[in-house]
Amino acid sequence: MNYKDYNNKYSILIVDDEPLIRESLYEILRIDGFLALMASTAEEALEEISSKGVDIVLTDMKLPSMSGLDLIVKIKEISPDTEVIMITGYGSIETAVEAMKKGAYDYVTKPINDHEIKLMINKIVERKEVLQENRDLREIIAEVSPAKFCNMIGGSDKMQRVYHVVESVASSNATILITGESGTGKGLVARAVHEKDRYRHEKPFIEVSCGALSETLLESELFGHMKGAFTGAIKDKEGRFEFARGGTVFLDEIDAFSPSLQVKLLRVLQDGVFERVGDNVTRKTDARIIVATNQELRELVIQGDFREDLFYRINVINITMPPLRERKDDIDLLVDHFIARYNKVNNKNVKSLSDEVRKLFALYNWPGNIRELENAIEGAVVMSRTDIINKWDIPNVEKFSAASTKPVNGQSLKKVLEQPEKDTIISVLEECNWNRNRAAAVLGINRTTLYNKMKKFDISFNKP
Repeated sequence: MNYKDYNNKYSILIVDDEPLIRESLYEILRIDGFLALMASTAEEALEEISSKGVDIVLTDMKLPSMSGLDLIVKIKEISPDTEVIMITGYGSIETAVEAMKKGAYDYVTKPINDHEIKLMINKIVERKEVLQENRDLREIIAEVSPAKFCNMIGGSDKMQRVYHVVESVASSNATILITGESGTGKGLVARAVHEKDRYRHEKPFIEVSCGALSETLLESELFGHMKGAFTGAIKDKEGRFEFARGGTVFLDEIDAFSPSLQVKLLRVLQDGVFERVGDNVTRKTDARIIVATNQELRELVIQGDFREDLFYRINVINITMPPLRERKDDIDLLVDHFIARYNKVNNKNVKSLSDEVRKLFALYNWPGNIRELENAIEGAVVMSRTDIINKWDIPNVEKFSAASTKPVNGQSLKKVLEQPEKDTIISVLEECNWNRNRAAAVLGINRTTLYNKMKKFDISFNKP
């Protein structure tokens, strides 16, 4: 993609106390059509950003009065959307990780490679352009189909935010980390990113369930192997990174990667290269990588089970799938969707849920999320003998019923709901001057039922 046509929209501030480096970068960027600015100190840079606003900052690690790492923090406080590239003479992984932890987009080492700088800046520009192009798509999506996006169902605010992020980042080169509990639909998000990617959607989408494979099989699956590399390797095999040329590789359960595989994946993410198992030929891949986990990777990093540098490489864009208990407004939409699906599979004609089942579903917290809801509807459609799903059609309905009697502020939900009913009866009795026959008629119940309820709620039979 040629960025020259809109480079002049972007301002780039070069922060370095060495005039030769500063002016050399200035000329390179100016020739490419960018609005280039210069600062020799962190203080000058912060004043420039505060007064004019800057899209991208190139800053040296070592500055006279403030380190480049501290400058990153202050830049992000002033202007969170400003991207920062760190220039360092050390080039250690530790420095890179620390810079990205502070909010840097990436880093380059001295001596500076003009091509590397331009490539990095172009990636930032591409990302900003995509975000800008899709800034208004959230409203458009809501108008066209507020409750459906690719194969995802949900009109809640949290799902609309997920749709918006997917639209915004789909056509970028950024690695995406999808997080969320089991059963929330992380795989659907990954596929939606691929489908919405205008460059990759016609190329392969390869999904790998990392937790289901041993280390040896996972390595072979991803990178391929040569004949004789291990027992059972009877011929050369192309790995998923090779097969997905120009497409997307989705690695589910990324937390299952062993330490040695984490190193190899980091190399793929950084340089796009790898070797097949049992081979010394270096191969390249241009596949886009999306990863997912239901674990807290930051905790795994602290525990030493997940590499910190790999975490920051995969966590460029984070999409968090909300649990179903936080988007209960979507339950009716999901129920209708699953009823239609399993009607077709089972040749049934179920139309809806009974009011009692809807209340049970609304009160339940769905620890298994959408997958649990789908299983419940599938079983209910099969069991139902009418066009309405009733309580007795739900497999394991006891767990839903139990949820409806959990304590609320020290009282069971049943007790909490009884209070409005008691208040209504007393109010109607007062309006009817405690004439129980008239009160029963107003309430739409017979006199015996009213008497039983008055006994239950300990309401006096005599006018106070």
